[in-house]
Order: sequence, then C-alpha cells, then structure tokens
Amino acid sequence: MRSMNIAATGMLAQQLNVEVISNNIANMSTTGFKRQRAEFQDLIYQNLERPGSATSDAGNIDPTGVQVGYGVKTGSVYRVTEQGSMTRTDNRYDMAINGRGYFQVALPDGRTAYTRAGNFSSSPTGQLVSEDGYVIQPEIQIPETAIDFSVSASGTVQATIAGQTEPQGIGQLTLATFVNPAGLEALGGNLLVETAASGPATVGNPNATGFGSINQNFVEASNVNPVSEISALIMAQRAYEMNSKVISATDEMLQSTSQILR
Repeated sequence: MRSMNIAATGMLAQQLNVEVISNNIANMSTTGFKRQRAEFQDLIYQNLERPGSATSDAGNIDPTGVQVGYGVKTGSVYRVTEQGSMTRTDNRYDMAINGRGYFQVALPDGRTAYTRAGNFSSSPTGQLVSEDGYVIQPEIQIPETAIDFSVSASGTVQATIAGQTEPQGIGQLTLATFVNPAGLEALGGNLLVETAASGPATVGNPNATGFGSINQNFVEASNVNPVSEISALIMAQRAYEMNSKVISATDEMLQSTSQILR
C-alpha cells in the first residue's frame, strides 16, 4: 500500500512548514525581518489508466483515467518582502526604508551584503556601521567635532560642526534594489547576499523612481503577523495529525489483511 509513504511525505512537509512558521514567530521582534512562507508541490503520479487512452475499437476514450499520486514535496520557502511598520526610536543613527531597497554593507571578506535593518551606530573612528560593526556603503565618515547628524529622505547626510551654524554635507547614502528580492540568500545577522536568482543589484539614491525613502530616527519592524502565524501553525498541526492518522489506519488495514491470510 502506497498510503504509508504518501502520508510520510505529508508529515515531512508539515514538519518543514512548522519550522518555517516557528522561525517567523521567533523573529517577530527582529528589526527589518521579512517573514517566509513554505510552498509545496505534488509528487509524480502513477498512471494506472492514462487519461484519453482508447477504451474500445469504436474510438471511445477514457475521460479521466486513473492516476495515483505519490505525495507532496517542498517547492520553495518564499520570502515575503512586504513593508514592515515604522517604529520610532529617536536614535539619530537609526534609519528605516519606506518602500523598495536595501542598505549596503561591506563584509570582512570583501563582499557586499544587503539589509533592511537600519539600526546603525558610529564606530570609534566615526564611520557609520551596522550593529555588528560592518561599514555601511557608501562610507559615511562623521567628523569628531560634529554635534548633530541628519539624513534626509533622499539620503543626503549632513553634520553640524561645533562652532558652525550651517550643517555641512558629509556624504550620500544609496539603496540597492533587485528584480527578484525573494531570491536573495540569507546569511543571518539581518544580512542578505546577491544570487543568480535575485539578479544583480541596481543602486540609486533614495526617493528616486523605483527606490524608497529614508526615515531617520525610525527602524522598520518585522512584517510577521502573529495572528496569521498562529492560524498557520494550527493548520499545519492538524495536517500533520491527519497524515499520522492515515499511517495508523493503513497499519490497521494491513493487520486485518495479515489475519485473513493466516
């Protein structure tokens, strides 16, 4: 009987589904986190009777056939890139992207990573860095004598120097966009890297066509909806239980068959 193997694929699929949901729930408070969704596909079918095959010499055909599926498999785990809510922090180094785009971060190995988490800080040398100390690209150097620091919606960075009344420009932040942002590879630490699936990065100034704007003193909250995740968790649990019931029922049927054959 195929039903045991079919139900086993269903249990494995729902196990992965619960793992994805649990990761979403665990990151409800992670700045800039984008929730994920598991997507599944049916497995190959065995054609006991092929649809459209001839059933008589008179030209009659089988309208539906007999096809038995072999279960389910994981198609993908899709990252949902919808906008998270804005959370005010009143930290002058914090920034949130309202719309499309990612901040660019220089990794120690020379690669460029991308992030929506704008909870930045100043390094001991005055560079604008991520919470792990990675330098934000393009590099922004904050003068030691700066008494204030501001970033406009279009990414223009200005600093007010002690003894001066007018702020001076110290750099320009840019954002990166992708044709398929769901194809970015997650490294952990709120960082993503480019892949062949995401396509190359397109870099431009914030607030330009196709790019979001920057909100200083804010961070973007996770886009996880706790109510939706709990509902999905309950559905996954019920689906897992139903597949386990299929295995139990199949086992009982096989026991009945073995008793008949004794």
